[in-house]
Amino acid sequence: MNNLARWSAEEQELGSGDLEQVLEGLQGEPKRLPCKLLYDARGSALFERITQLPEYYCTRVELAILRLYAGEMARCLGAERILVELGNGSSRKTRLLLDRLVRPIAYVPIDISPSALEASARSLRVSYPRLDVRPLLADYTRDFRLPLQPSDPDGQLAFFFPGSTIGNFEPDAAVEFLARIRQICPGPQRWLIGVDTPKERRVLEPAYDDAEGVTAAFNRNILRVLNREYGANFQPDRFVHRAVWQEQEGRVEMQLVSRRAQTVSLGQQSVRFAAGEPIVTEHCYKYTPRVFGSLVARAGFEVERVWMDEQARFSLHLLSA
Repeated sequence: MNNLARWSAEEQELGSGDLEQVLEGLQGEPKRLPCKLLYDARGSALFERITQLPEYYCTRVELAILRLYAGEMARCLGAERILVELGNGSSRKTRLLLDRLVRPIAYVPIDISPSALEASARSLRVSYPRLDVRPLLADYTRDFRLPLQPSDPDGQLAFFFPGSTIGNFEPDAAVEFLARIRQICPGPQRWLIGVDTPKERRVLEPAYDDAEGVTAAFNRNILRVLNREYGANFQPDRFVHRAVWQEQEGRVEMQLVSRRAQTVSLGQQSVRFAAGEPIVTEHCYKYTPRVFGSLVARAGFEVERVWMDEQARFSLHLLSA
């Protein structure tokens, strides 16, 4: 039995059991899809390419902040912690933190992509042979059980949630998500969480619609996931990728826009699209430190520290509960 099976007794393939949610979203106005479906093996690989594009500043700036302040962040998180990372991906950022943490007890990466999780766990075990790496294959937007051991001390959880993934939640849903994690993982918690900040349209829209077309391929891949998982018959080339900065809402909206009137089969259902009709695949909210502090307070968290780059393009927040 491999480590993924060991720690994930209820593991599922990406998207299984979500057909009802998908159909409900596609019958809404506007049509929507769960953004977690973007991250199958191919989508995860495409996203890694996105993080290296010149237009996509988020990863580059967050890495720079971590390189500069990882020591301070580690001291604030505390010694002898069980570091839990939600959506670990390639773990590039994690290594900067692990290098500075004092006597970490264990590292628990949680990811929905089996291939990304397996590769990351294998690599980290080689780089940190003394670290207890406990990968958990799970959808962290649902209830999960951490792979804790009887010998683990109480109240030693530290959560790492980089990349501004919190911005993919609607604000009320972000509050519910943080409050739910507090419930299913009781005891004192500390969080280090990445938050993107509002910027000009000329910066934000290219970050989500790059000249090379990698983000477009990443977005259209969600249709391939629907075809594979649910037997849908989407033709991805009949949809155009679009990213729009909606300043009043404080978010970038990613869309797939139907090039023509068409009907798509999904399960036993048919979904009709008008020419020019969009599917919303992802919202990416941008928060100032003040607004984000008010948001997490609703979930019972307090912001202790905020680290930012000199241009205030990105922030990392230390939360306590």
